[in-house]
Amino acid sequence: MHELSLAGGILRVLEQTRERDPFERITQLRLEVGVLAGVEIESLRFALSSIAANSILAGASIEIDQPPGIAWCLPCSQSVTITSRLDACPHCGAYQLQPTGGTEMRVVDMQVE
Repeated sequence: MHELSLAGGILRVLEQTRERDPFERITQLRLEVGVLAGVEIESLRFALSSIAANSILAGASIEIDQPPGIAWCLPCSQSVTITSRLDACPHCGAYQLQPTGGTEMRVVDMQVE
């Protein structure tokens, strides 16, 4: 379950942010995890809540947005929306798609006390 290590990485980023700009704790955290990022959202949510106790995330509301997958179709030269890396181009049916969006994972914002 790599989501546990991802949750640990997110917590480290938040702690580093706290070192630069001191705050007591996080009350709300909003993440963005693209549908092509290869992350199971419910597993990530569980992992974050599991490591939150006794950390700056204790009691925080965690929201995870999932932007769609975007890819460039090489044969028809169009940007298309996909839900999986195995999808075909909805315009021409080709499978030569280069993902250009929906692969990222980032902290969007947070509310702190």
